[in-house]
Amino acid sequence: MGILPRFDPAKQKDPKPGGAGQQIPVEVVVQQAVKRLKLPEPLIHTSPADDFVQVVHVPTWMWVEHSTWGAVSASAAVEGVSVKATARPRTAVWSMGEGGHVVCRGPGTPYSDAYSPKASSPDCGYTYQRASLSAPGRAYRVSVQVTWDVEWQGGGKSGVVPGLVMAAQRRLVVDEVQTVVTR
Repeated sequence: MGILPRFDPAKQKDPKPGGAGQQIPVEVVVQQAVKRLKLPEPLIHTSPADDFVQVVHVPTWMWVEHSTWGAVSASAAVEGVSVKATARPRTAVWSMGEGGHVVCRGPGTPYSDAYSPKASSPDCGYTYQRASLSAPGRAYRVSVQVTWDVEWQGGGKSGVVPGLVMAAQRRLVVDEVQTVVTR
C-alpha cells in the first residue's frame, strides 16, 4: 500500500486549552480510518490472454478486474471523534517491461469479439515494439499501480488523503511473427 501521511499529535492545536477534557485531534482518527481501508489488489488482464504470446506491432489490451475498481469505505472512532474515509481509484499506471508506460484513467476495457482483433483498446492499451526474447526469463515484467484518493469527514472537518497505491505484476511473453514471401 502507499505511504500514509504522518499526523503528529504534538503539532495539533488543543481545542480545549488547559489540558482537562482534551479532545483527540481529528487527524489521528483519520489516520486510523485510512489504515482500516481494505483496498483490493488489482487483478491484471490482457488480450491476448496471459497464457498466449503477445505479438510485436499488434495491440495489447490491458485492464484490471472491474470488481477491484470502486469505492471502499472504513470508519474509526476514538474518544467521541468519529471519521468515515472513502477511497476511490484515480489512475492505473502500467509499466510494460520494455520501457513503455501507459496511464489509464479507469480500469480499462475488457476485449471482446465485438472488436476487431486488430483494434486498439479505446482506453487502456499498448503496442509492443520489441520481442521479449532478450528479457530475463524471455518475458517482460508488466506491472500496474492503481492510485487511490481518500476523502474523509468527521469531527466537524473534512479533507483528502491523496496517493495511496496498490500494485500488481505479472510476466508477459512477447514474440515476433515473421512472414516469408514465396512465388
